[in-house]
Amino acid sequence: MAVKPVIYGQSDRPPRGDYAQAREDYTCDQQHSTYTAQDHSTYARLYARQQALLPGLACQGFIDSLPLLGATDTIPRFEDINARLLPATGWQLVGVPGLIPEVPFFTLLSERKFPVTNWIRTPAEFDYIVEPDLFHDLFGHVPLLFDASYADHIQAYGKGALKAHALEHGPAQITGAVEMLSRLYWYTIEFGLLREGGQCRAYGAGILSSSGELAHSIRSPEPARLPLQTPADLLHCMASRYKIDTYQNPYFVIDSFDALLALTAPDFTPYYRQLQVAAA
Repeated sequence: MAVKPVIYGQSDRPPRGDYAQAREDYTCDQQHSTYTAQDHSTYARLYARQQALLPGLACQGFIDSLPLLGATDTIPRFEDINARLLPATGWQLVGVPGLIPEVPFFTLLSERKFPVTNWIRTPAEFDYIVEPDLFHDLFGHVPLLFDASYADHIQAYGKGALKAHALEHGPAQITGAVEMLSRLYWYTIEFGLLREGGQCRAYGAGILSSSGELAHSIRSPEPARLPLQTPADLLHCMASRYKIDTYQNPYFVIDSFDALLALTAPDFTPYYRQLQVAAA
């Protein structure tokens, strides 16, 4: 497993991860028995803190689905969650040792397999961690995989990203196509906001798993909150660079998961070409 993951965001800290345990597709066993009492305690404390912050800040679909993760006082077993998730939306969790390269990541999403890091942060990293750990992946991403429209969007993203990779590395040579699409992932799946009952609510995993950014994204007057409703908005999002180690500015706001799925359904090839020309 010598291939290193590609990072498009800007950060002074490199990603970490032990890939010796990974299979050819970069998946690995959760190895639940190796978690220490401290690991379970860290998860329980993180869960309790974030759950208490959700009302009035997180979208209702996330709040409603959160109990489906199961145990709150110990790290859940992936297979126990899969027993509920697979019949609900056809998705399943697979363990990974950390960040993985583009094509394996996209392939897993296209197959309705969500990669969850199998290690959890240390107590020293309780308040902040740059790279995704088990808590971020599990708490932040997985509850909304029980929502059919959101789950379909994630799979469509995986399929679209594989196509973007082929366009970038094949005869079309659309330079930067995957990076353009990675920005959409960042501003929706990781840091997206949803308009619900006339108010902005968080649905992005990076927000939902962060104690500080959850309130900042909804209540702070500092960041711009831009609509993500039209093809022009989509192009703006895909042209917007981001950082991975600070609060976001801007945030992009969708009207619903159905609307996001519809907006991203068309062929992106013309968008990549338009952005490529604009960047030249």
